[in-house]
Amino acid sequence: MKILITGSSGLIGSEAVRFFDSLGFQVLGIDNNLRRYFFGPPGDTSWVLAKLTQECKHFQHLSYDIRDRETIENLFRRERFDCVIHCAAQPSHDWAGREPLTDFDINAAATLNLLEATRRYSPSAPFVFMSTNKVYGDVPNEIPLRELASRWEYDDDRYRDGIDETMRIDQTTHSIFGASKVAADVMVQEYGRYFGMKTVCFRGGCLTGPQHSSAELHGFLAYLAKAAYHDLPYVIYGYKGKQVRDNIHSHDVVQAFWEFIQNPTSGAVYNLGGERPNSISILEAIQILEAKLEKPLKYSYREEPRKGDHICYISNMGKFKEAYPGWKIERDLDQIFDEILATLKEMERSANV
Repeated sequence: MKILITGSSGLIGSEAVRFFDSLGFQVLGIDNNLRRYFFGPPGDTSWVLAKLTQECKHFQHLSYDIRDRETIENLFRRERFDCVIHCAAQPSHDWAGREPLTDFDINAAATLNLLEATRRYSPSAPFVFMSTNKVYGDVPNEIPLRELASRWEYDDDRYRDGIDETMRIDQTTHSIFGASKVAADVMVQEYGRYFGMKTVCFRGGCLTGPQHSSAELHGFLAYLAKAAYHDLPYVIYGYKGKQVRDNIHSHDVVQAFWEFIQNPTSGAVYNLGGERPNSISILEAIQILEAKLEKPLKYSYREEPRKGDHICYISNMGKFKEAYPGWKIERDLDQIFDEILATLKEMERSANV
């Protein structure tokens, strides 16, 4: 079986490469390290690519630009993929405001390039798209909240299990990033509904794990852990540091991909997150890291929140679990923290050799 993974040196893409390589799939990965362009040296994914090249037996790396329509079409014409997993993206809503055209070309137009190439040359291939909860814009902030000691909490029992896929995606502030991902998300759905292709949009919450090339503008837990480990200054933007996210390990994300690939449908949409058990606020995360590292984190506070930021977001996974009852969260928050810190230690040792 031949599979294409875009963003193959990123957090989710690299996890997918390892997983499908372990199954013996022929894995082609597209990644041109634009993350370094977005975030500078902290975003550089070359270290991940080096590990994939060394560890994976069935992996071929392609330094292509998914915005290049001719290159993508030629690749699909030549390879005839059995499955496509599209993880490549400009992932930061802060960065998108600097270069809206670049953001849209990568997130929306390039997604259309991949969809059309799949339709022409691999129409029966499942097409898995890594979307985002930012497609809901700041509608989650309309939910009544109550303030607790270390976090904001829903003050409406209907949202006890989190936000589901019925939340509207229009008449809201998305950020430029969120709007470009809406365009891609809707187009992926439409290729499923209109053309009958086997497509799915996974609307991810906070995706995390040890392979995250995190930076201040992207990578909540991984960047916070990096700041704590290396004694870097950290800035909390608004909401008293009590804003809540549910975090999902890249392992559990890829397991969800695999469930869909084995039993695909057309035009599917699912939220994808760590649910309430893996939810945490910035203040709570700081407390855990300070305890694990046995030292304080250097942080400051700015009253102005990031534009379009969610105050409290927890993913309701009920729809996906009903469709794929074999899936469950396998990495809890404690494991996530420990894996990220272990990787930081390993990278520090390697740098000192």
